[in-house]
Amino acid sequence: MDSSNHKNPSPELDIYWGKHEIIISQRYEFFYTLNDIFIALWFIIGSILFFSESTVTIGTWLFLIGSIQLLIRPIIRIIRNIHLKRL
Repeated sequence: MDSSNHKNPSPELDIYWGKHEIIISQRYEFFYTLNDIFIALWFIIGSILFFSESTVTIGTWLFLIGSIQLLIRPIIRIIRNIHLKRL
């Protein structure tokens, strides 16, 4: 009887943590995808701005912003992994 009681909490605990892990992963995946969309926009707009001499400076700034956001991608994953390990 003790072994049956002992078996029931374990699957619930695994499911419980599994749900949290899925929810956390989905939240971070959203931010990761949103960041990727902005990276693409900055590089597309920056590329278009390079066609005119008068907008090259703005285009360069957008390339810099996109490059910084490329650095944010692994930071989001590191934060997600730390968050999951704390659970």
